[in-house]
Amino acid sequence: MSTFSRYQKFVVAVLAFLQFTIVLDFMILSPLGAILLRDLGIKTSQFGLVVSAYAFSAGFSGLLTAGFADKFDRKKLLLFFYSGFVLGTFLCAAATSYAFLLGARVVTGLFGGVIGSIGFAIITDLFPLETRGRVMGLVQTAFAASQVMGIPVGLLLSNHYSWHAPFVLIGTVSLAVGFVIAVFLRPINAHLLIRSDRNPLRHFLHAFSVRAYLQGFAATTLLATGGFMLMPFGSAFTVHNLGIAVQRLPLIYLVTGLCSMVAGPLLGRLSDAIGKYVMFCIGSSVSVVLVGIYCNLGRTPIGVVMLLNAILFSAIMSRIISASALTSAVPAPADRGAYMAITSSLQQLSGGVASSVAGLIVFQASDGRIEHYDTLGYVVMIAIAVTVAMMYPIHLAVRENIARKPSIAGASVR
Repeated sequence: MSTFSRYQKFVVAVLAFLQFTIVLDFMILSPLGAILLRDLGIKTSQFGLVVSAYAFSAGFSGLLTAGFADKFDRKKLLLFFYSGFVLGTFLCAAATSYAFLLGARVVTGLFGGVIGSIGFAIITDLFPLETRGRVMGLVQTAFAASQVMGIPVGLLLSNHYSWHAPFVLIGTVSLAVGFVIAVFLRPINAHLLIRSDRNPLRHFLHAFSVRAYLQGFAATTLLATGGFMLMPFGSAFTVHNLGIAVQRLPLIYLVTGLCSMVAGPLLGRLSDAIGKYVMFCIGSSVSVVLVGIYCNLGRTPIGVVMLLNAILFSAIMSRIISASALTSAVPAPADRGAYMAITSSLQQLSGGVASSVAGLIVFQASDGRIEHYDTLGYVVMIAIAVTVAMMYPIHLAVRENIARKPSIAGASVR
């Protein structure tokens, strides 16, 4: 297995840290819910709109950016959107009213929602396909790290200072990350050598005219849908159905996150070793079994809950890592930015839709129990199985492209 150069290690590290700040900004809002409801005097429906405002504005921004994504140096594009994200985060820190905070989250989503897709385009440009599983595994640990740090750090700062403090910290750290990117990241413009006369609108529409791209869009959309369905009511199910005290929830998140941080890089390496689609099938199979067990549990000891959560979350991560690495080989170099932007947008939008659908399936009984969570689990299990089938033709197409043109894996940077 090839080793990374010092510069490649730097690129992976900076993208992982960048992804950490983006995900942490999104994750931090959830544990602040009770405080925001009290301090801003808002209703639960208004808080829900604050949360969803980020996702929908991010989805809209990604679609709007898709036509332009391959027209610029990816470093410059990254810095532009990251600067807007930092601005939005500081606006959240300065918010003193519901309307101000809602507008700040829209700004943050408009810029922050595109950054992940630019990062994946950079990975695809700079790393060959045979090592992308490792890279995706390392970068995706940002999600697990944010889960470990987001809830305890957010609550600690907000309890000692105010709910503004976490956003001040995220904005400050992001400024430092942006400086490092501006100074040390090299220009990423090889895709500009592939000349294209398509205007942004035609470039955007072209992405929806390629059959392989449409297959990738559909598969990744359903991939996000299955994952987001269980999340909104996960904590309530854990407390009211599994009988875990709400004070012990942070411990479950902490253990799950730490296990995922360790598992992410290992699963990425395994994905490169045994094949992306094989890894995706294994992760999907484990996910189906664990979802079926977890969603039908009654009162359960916390040790068992932590074990099942750790395995399930690791299985979900293996699906995301392997799917991201596999679908990264779908777009042509000249279309990578547009493809990644559209994929990111569809994931954001499908996540919002999935959360809404989940709310229609389950309901909270008078005693607090979440009813029909088992039905929700069966829907997720079907979505996982269908995604495995949808990924198969993508796997065959990528394998055929590599056999016909080995350079499809991408160029590595030393």
